[in-house]
Amino acid sequence: MKKSVFFGAMTLAGLAAGAAAAATLDDVKSRGKLNCGVSTGLAGFSAPDANGEWTGFDVAVCRAVAAAVLGDASAVEFIPTTGKTRFTALASGEIDMLARNTTWTFSRDVDLKFDFVGVNYYDGQGFMVPKELGVSSAKELDGATVCIQTGTTTELNLADFFRTNNISYEPVPIETNAEAQQQYLAGSCDVYTTDASGLAATRATFDAPDAHAVLPEIISKEPLGPLVRHGDNGWGDVVRWTMQALVAAEELGVTSANLAEMSGGTNNPEINRLLGSEGTLGEMLGLEADFGAKAIAAGGNYGELFAKNIGEDTPIGLARGLNALWTEGGLQYAPPFR
Repeated sequence: MKKSVFFGAMTLAGLAAGAAAAATLDDVKSRGKLNCGVSTGLAGFSAPDANGEWTGFDVAVCRAVAAAVLGDASAVEFIPTTGKTRFTALASGEIDMLARNTTWTFSRDVDLKFDFVGVNYYDGQGFMVPKELGVSSAKELDGATVCIQTGTTTELNLADFFRTNNISYEPVPIETNAEAQQQYLAGSCDVYTTDASGLAATRATFDAPDAHAVLPEIISKEPLGPLVRHGDNGWGDVVRWTMQALVAAEELGVTSANLAEMSGGTNNPEINRLLGSEGTLGEMLGLEADFGAKAIAAGGNYGELFAKNIGEDTPIGLARGLNALWTEGGLQYAPPFR
């Protein structure tokens, strides 16, 4: 008797989990639009251009998901969030996913009950100072005033670094990158600290970027990536495998230039499964067979998106570094599409 009750409970739990898993995907399809949480504006990652069109590396992930699910990369409502409001927006259902330079941590995963679906940028926290300050190391910042965004991992990292090095600082709390930039340039703080990619993005917008230096110390691991709510496993799979499709495309040599030709079929079975000319991977996700091809068509493969938005030939000027493919000495690595 106990055994049948146990299995009955498991069946009910499985049905409930299945219903929850399908909820967001069904909502997005019926709405005809993806609600994607982004930053309030960070050049190269997520920011509106002069025409109000959102662009950037994180924005590209949102557009790829919209293309995979709805067949339209423009079917996205971009919802700006701050370090404080982003998690509430996701937990409440205001947004379907968050793509906002957000660090994957234990407490955010377990305590806040979010699922990080992967890492689209491996980063670390750094420090930016005016060159006229004459500082060459973060260990020389004893007594400095530091602009820091509230509600972020950088607050704890900063406290740990200064404590470990037995030096003091005075925090200047700010909520958005725009506010940090304003305060820093106005001299309200000696130092701005955030993810190194964010520092590069911010410095690129200055009138005189060469007057500012990013110090050599990287004081943390900041694996940044998109996230969804716990208990929404089916939707998590959709976002996860859409992002992985972009990485796999670069690994397999699928680009925006040859996508149409390769979508007709190739001699490589994994490319065919990725692009939907064979297999049933799309069906497993509740999507069309060519969901991967649609995601890639939205802006290109991972490498193309990196180069276009934040790469060395852009004002942001970031090298691939840890974000190179595993075959090139980096950490980006897509699980097999099979």
